[in-house]
Amino acid sequence: MNFKKATVAVHRGLNTDTQYGCVSPPIYLSSNYNFIAFNEPRLHDYSRRTNPTRDIVQKALSDLEGGVGSILTNTGMSAIHLITMSLLRPGDLLIAPHDCYGGTYRLFQSMNHHNLYNVKFINQSNISELHKVFDEKPNMIFIESPSNPLLRVVDIAMICKLAKDVGAISVVDNTFMTPILQNPIHLGADLIVHSCTKYINGHSDILSGIVIAKSSEILDKLSWWANNIGVTAAAFDSYLLLRSIRTLLPRINVAQNNALAIVDYLKQQKFVKKIYHPSLVDNVGYKYAVKQQKGFGAIISMEIYGNIETLKLFLKSLKLFTLAESLGSVESLICHAASMTHAGMSHEARNKAGISEMLLRISVGIEDKEDLINDLDNAFKIVSNNF
Repeated sequence: MNFKKATVAVHRGLNTDTQYGCVSPPIYLSSNYNFIAFNEPRLHDYSRRTNPTRDIVQKALSDLEGGVGSILTNTGMSAIHLITMSLLRPGDLLIAPHDCYGGTYRLFQSMNHHNLYNVKFINQSNISELHKVFDEKPNMIFIESPSNPLLRVVDIAMICKLAKDVGAISVVDNTFMTPILQNPIHLGADLIVHSCTKYINGHSDILSGIVIAKSSEILDKLSWWANNIGVTAAAFDSYLLLRSIRTLLPRINVAQNNALAIVDYLKQQKFVKKIYHPSLVDNVGYKYAVKQQKGFGAIISMEIYGNIETLKLFLKSLKLFTLAESLGSVESLICHAASMTHAGMSHEARNKAGISEMLLRISVGIEDKEDLINDLDNAFKIVSNNF
């Protein structure tokens, strides 16, 4: 009997306890493990290197993404840092999207300033710009699709093919889509990275990241460095993450359906200047989203008319949407990209990427969609009555 990967991953680790028959696997909090005898270590010797609870999560997420294995890290940013510091050397060239997450931009830019590697930010939606940059023989290309916060979608398979042709490593940040809606390894990517803090955990209560590898050779390098610099995730966080993976599919389905309803609502609002969502035909890369994604996701960005005072009143008037950074949780969140998630980018860099001062990013949760729409509607009415 064949089961879908999502079902296999959800059941990973269940009913493996032979001592008490625990349905959910126990949490192994021990930091170290005794040796059988002199020079005879067990499978696990020190939890920075490997941990039984972390192993289960790594296997589950690797199965979901179609990789050979993975490394669970303590944050999403440490997962990205692990990749670049393990696989790049001074003088190597990293190509990154000019409209990527602000934290990613800040990391790459700061490493570039320290001469650890070179970075070039480009518009990966521009085909001619892409081909031109590959003439420079980059060592790695980092892809974010859909992008954060403008939801631009790029042709992952095409970019990974260009990378392979010049011997570059292709990395895809799949945080927005999760393994449920997109599988970049199947599209040719060498590595996938997730901020597990977001959808995979989905409860705003842990920080975590993961790197999933297509080949054992790269995985071995990353594993050595993960232990070397100590970025692996804690056992308790791994335990909570395993809990969350089991509800990932229904959470994604509800949030995505809510998002589609909200997009339809926002189309009717006079204060909304522009909507960014992969479901929209005029969204950058819509034709690629239809081809490579299994859904359009639950992140929406929008620009509203007015000024900063308009924006402040709108945000203050919301009751169900929490003004906060991060995304992908069961509760709906809203953030002002320029002053929050992308504050680490210069004003010039944000302008070049198209991130305006009036842009808001919404992470749609799993609340009742009518309640969410009513909350937005109330806030728009308050703004309308005051401007």
